[in-house]
Amino acid sequence: MIVGWQDTTLRLRVTAPPVDGAANTAVTRLLAEALGVPPSSVSVVSGLHGRSKIVEITGLGRAEIQRRLDLMLASAS
Repeated sequence: MIVGWQDTTLRLRVTAPPVDGAANTAVTRLLAEALGVPPSSVSVVSGLHGRSKIVEITGLGRAEIQRRLDLMLASAS
């Protein structure tokens, strides 16, 4: 579940346990679905073993990512 923005941080909530990369996989799938890109376009580049993560999305620019997420969050309200 995408919770929303907190300052410049996108808050997510996943139910997958932090075991064997399951939570990281859930994060990448959630973001890929929200952005309309294949899961292979989303990768966790920092925070593999922690709660805070930095992800990289290939194929979309920062402005397009922001636009798609903002549209998705607005339609969910």
